[in-house]
Amino acid sequence: MAQTDAANVADLSLQLEAQELKARGLWSDAFRRLVRNRLSMVGLFIFLLLFIAAIFGPYLAPYPYMLQNLDRIAEGPSVDYLLGTDDLGRDMLSRIMWGARTAGIVAIISTTFSLILGIVLGGIAAYLGSWADWLIGRAVDVTMSIPQLLFASLIAATFRKPVADWVDMMHERTGLEFFATPTYVDLIVVFGALSVIQWPGYARLIRGQILSLREKEFVEAARAIGVSQAKILMKHLIPNALGPLIVMVTFGFAGAIVAESGLSFLGVGVQPPQASWGAMINDNQLSWRYRPWLVAVPGLTIAIVSLGINFLGDGLNDALNPRQADS
Repeated sequence: MAQTDAANVADLSLQLEAQELKARGLWSDAFRRLVRNRLSMVGLFIFLLLFIAAIFGPYLAPYPYMLQNLDRIAEGPSVDYLLGTDDLGRDMLSRIMWGARTAGIVAIISTTFSLILGIVLGGIAAYLGSWADWLIGRAVDVTMSIPQLLFASLIAATFRKPVADWVDMMHERTGLEFFATPTYVDLIVVFGALSVIQWPGYARLIRGQILSLREKEFVEAARAIGVSQAKILMKHLIPNALGPLIVMVTFGFAGAIVAESGLSFLGVGVQPPQASWGAMINDNQLSWRYRPWLVAVPGLTIAIVSLGINFLGDGLNDALNPRQADS
């Protein structure tokens, strides 16, 4: 009898090892499929270019983004100003490069916050079920039923003053110059607003993935040999749910950039003089008929970056879900 139990345990261990080897093979195959997809490589190039510009753009920009040349107001593209100047004589190329930092910071931090919140709440809903699943499900339904940009605008407009008061209080108490920069108020408000509108999608996805995966044979095998629930969740369930989650996070980056631009365009996001692509469109929209490049340049930048990230997301989806891509 003891020999039979030992054989069963060994068999279950072999099943888990086979599942882990299969998972590693799937990731290698997915990478090869991604590299063969030309549009996804174009998207990856644009994605990397965005974050290189976010990190090094301010140092490579030909001029400071707030520098005004009152003798060269609203000029078209020239040798000195490759993308022209705006109505205040500021270099458009420099502001575009500085705006990439705003877009990159917002995309990374807001998506990370919403991802963590979604994974935690989605995991709780799937594992606990019952009242927790019902409560989190209703919160997801309510949040997703409200137009996202409208909801984010409401949150940003409502909490801007409380956040500004808190930052001023922290500056008075600590004396740190970090809290004396108004830009941080704008960024905190935008991070919070975008995290609130984005988390339901991640929560719904991770809940569905865990509910479908927890009945799989390799999870049953892990339970049978005494693996703890926490280890099953971290080692088997979440890693196997990463494929769809990575795809959704990629699209989330594009959504966060567009949403931040929308909030800044409406005047409730990043405020002037901080460079933001949406704010640049808002500042120059009255000049569209006479100096269209002032609106076209930031608008095309948003479109190209969003399109590139969507290309990358589509490529990741095809690479990680080959059966869906072939159907």
